[in-house]
Amino acid sequence: MAFAAGAVLHNRSAPAGWSEQPRGGQIFVRCQIVQPLFLKVLAALLLPVLGLIALSNVTDLYAGTTGKLTGTVLDQEQRPVVAATIILTGTRLGAYSDADGKYTILNIPAGTYEVNVSRLGFETVRIQSVIISADQTTPLNIELGETTLTTEEVIVTAERPPVDLNQTSTRATVTTEEIESLPVQDLDDIVNLQAGVVEGHFRGGRLGEVQYQVDGVSVNNAFDNSSMLQLDRSLLQEVQVISGTFDAEYGQAMSGVVNAVLKQGTEKFEWNGEVYGGSFVFLGNEARLTDDTFRPATTQSYQLSLSGPLLLPDTVYLLSARRFIFDDYVYGQRLFAPTDTSDFEQGIYYPTGDGEKVPLGYSREWSGVVKLTNSSSSVLKANYQAIFNHIEGRRNNFAFRYNPDGLSQQTTFSVSHGFDFTYTLGTSTFLNVSLRQNLFEYSDYAYEDLFDPRYDAAEQPEVDPNYERGAVIEGVEFTRFQQKTNTILIKSALTSQVSTAHLVKFGGEVHLPNVEFGNPGHLTFATEGGVEQLVRHIDDPPDFPGMRQYHPRMAAGFLQDQMEWSDLLVRAGFRLDYLDARATVPSDPANPANVIEGAPESVPQRTTPKASLSPRLGIAYPIEDKAAVHFAYGHFYQFPSIAAMFSNANYEILGSLQAGDPNKFGVLGNPDVKPEQTVQYEIGYKHTLTQDLGVDFTVFYKDIRNLLGVEYIETYADSEYPRLTNVDFGNIFGITIALDHRKIGPASISLDYTWQQAKGNSSDPRETATRVAAQEDPRPRLVFFNWDQRHTFNMTVAVAKPQNYSISSVIRVTSGQPYTPQLEAGFGQGLATNTGRKPSGVLIDIRAEKSLGLGKLDLGLFGRVFNLLDTRYFNGMVFPSTGSPDYSRFPEPDYVTLQDPTRFYPPRQIEIGIRLGMGAR
Repeated sequence: MAFAAGAVLHNRSAPAGWSEQPRGGQIFVRCQIVQPLFLKVLAALLLPVLGLIALSNVTDLYAGTTGKLTGTVLDQEQRPVVAATIILTGTRLGAYSDADGKYTILNIPAGTYEVNVSRLGFETVRIQSVIISADQTTPLNIELGETTLTTEEVIVTAERPPVDLNQTSTRATVTTEEIESLPVQDLDDIVNLQAGVVEGHFRGGRLGEVQYQVDGVSVNNAFDNSSMLQLDRSLLQEVQVISGTFDAEYGQAMSGVVNAVLKQGTEKFEWNGEVYGGSFVFLGNEARLTDDTFRPATTQSYQLSLSGPLLLPDTVYLLSARRFIFDDYVYGQRLFAPTDTSDFEQGIYYPTGDGEKVPLGYSREWSGVVKLTNSSSSVLKANYQAIFNHIEGRRNNFAFRYNPDGLSQQTTFSVSHGFDFTYTLGTSTFLNVSLRQNLFEYSDYAYEDLFDPRYDAAEQPEVDPNYERGAVIEGVEFTRFQQKTNTILIKSALTSQVSTAHLVKFGGEVHLPNVEFGNPGHLTFATEGGVEQLVRHIDDPPDFPGMRQYHPRMAAGFLQDQMEWSDLLVRAGFRLDYLDARATVPSDPANPANVIEGAPESVPQRTTPKASLSPRLGIAYPIEDKAAVHFAYGHFYQFPSIAAMFSNANYEILGSLQAGDPNKFGVLGNPDVKPEQTVQYEIGYKHTLTQDLGVDFTVFYKDIRNLLGVEYIETYADSEYPRLTNVDFGNIFGITIALDHRKIGPASISLDYTWQQAKGNSSDPRETATRVAAQEDPRPRLVFFNWDQRHTFNMTVAVAKPQNYSISSVIRVTSGQPYTPQLEAGFGQGLATNTGRKPSGVLIDIRAEKSLGLGKLDLGLFGRVFNLLDTRYFNGMVFPSTGSPDYSRFPEPDYVTLQDPTRFYPPRQIEIGIRLGMGAR
């Protein structure tokens, strides 16, 4: 490889963090020569920032956001170049090549970099577009030509290979450049585009089996194991989706890991903003059964980001805020008010509403991030960040189409904030420590105050079968629910390149959640003095329990070794997880409420702490420099959610349990359950067919044990009650094929296909109790899970000319998921569970952008279309008598559902916007 000569860098002192140890990596990359809420948020988020100001030695490098660069520097005769200087431009990170020409740079924040390589007597090479991904090794081998009398610097571009031959399991990495070009808006949109992911289910697992992280630290809500944050694409530097096996560092997950790496502050002042508006457009599609009036700006988004240096030495910041407004496409009419009173017997109605048409469902959201970093020291480094969401909205309920004010409203407020520290212990060792507070608050009620007189005036929702069958024309929802999780999280890891071949990482984490949930007051009716009255119950157990608090304690430790040789990469590790539910259960389940005369005494007994050890192993074996095989195996344990363990867990409610009524009190919770377990196997083959085209073929199998299910406990009084315990099971087998073509002129294309079969005893932990209530056989069986999707096809096509235009499209084709066919009208008239298949579905989304130059301003006009074909059905409900979403064999009993337009997939949505900024995007 011949280059023109360039400037020579020499006599430099090595910056802190540089390594002179040889590192592996033998794959050459191809190079080309080129050219009102704010006060609450401030109180919750910004006060901890004062602690950062007191720190004089801080920066933004920490676990879950940094990767590794390694390779070999050779001359034109393929001999090692000793003491070559490798620098990441604009950072203090770099290394010298050793006697074998090898180098390694650790702890590099995820992103795209320029790498300078120089050595006295050789030309200087500047390599652009080198992509570093979190927790991954990027190989970069460099060839230097001998110097000449010219002084031009050689500029080359490193191109990311179409497949990563060093991967030991299935991992998709989506960079900020790719995110900006796709028709996606938030993190969930990006995740659902990955192979093996079906609406939040990773490779056939249940919901709640995925670990969501931001910058390497969990943001899962212990209440239900879901993500507590919604992240807009403007905040994302990189997204990693691990849908197969994963390292020992990751826990409290059985199906996958999502790590979102946030953007960070910049050395120079930059700003960018985005404004867009849109609406649902389905004119003339009468099959949707709803008003097709075009209403502009039912979707609005206003986003602004600022970044740059602060007055403090070597301190940069990132501030970003977004306002999002959304009105759903199904509108109701305010004909009735919740307090109206009609004469149902005489069929006389007295509507007092104003008749205005309003969206049944809506959302109003504030979100943003505050991030401060300082790089004044080469030894101690730290970062403070805070992310928040505040969402107020209302769910669709077509029954309230003439009384929309009778619906309850939902409010969510979530904050994840804290510090991350990195302490450099030497040229090849560093320590990460993360301290977080994850706060999540959720409420669902019509009126916050239990004693609000509007409850008395409106009373419960009332339906007249003779008036628009199923329409609620008076009353207000009595739904009342609150949930709050306040978690203190500490995570630490020590990473060391102990030798050329071994990168060792060990550490641990502690989760201290305080979870509170329940009903903040019950509303019931009781007859007093012959008059029916509305009665309030505030924490009146066992029948009307109030809010309850739980304080479980979770901890984990892990050890991980990444072994790299020229022809083999091994990632091996162990993880130990621990849970203390800190609760009680009856000592004798056969006398749960201790009220059975003559039975042995049952007293509250402390739950036992649970621990699990998980081995993990991944192997990647390159075949020459264009192909590789990989194998991965691991045990993955997950403690059930707090909601599953503690909901309905007060066994005093069983004091009046009688024989022959096993489901009277619902399924009892059980805080003494064991962790659920999945054993995963994965084997795959990757091949770089050309410099731009690669294929990845993977086979996977999952054996699932100790899933939460229902057991029936027989008491001494010959009665039975259902209780959650570890009795369910399942298995999943599948194949994924991915093809990625980086270039066809200005075009690129990627596609993946997943064939999958997911079976188990039950799709929901409480399904067995439901089968008993339906007088069906409750014994264990193996049936398809509700979300089993046999065929899934995703394709992304993009055509782009940098700094000019870009057009991209995402096409998704899926086969139907299972349903249980129904033979006759009525309850319990179905065939075997999930033996039918719903119709297949197709979705197409597109995005186009045109860049316009305005001096130093970066201006772009863009448009997006979601559901281009106005598909009405995509993985939704069907009538069990027909397997179709459009018609039923029993139209009379299904009349209400037949007229409900919310059963269809949302219609075509068109958005138009403008992007404006100054500085790098």
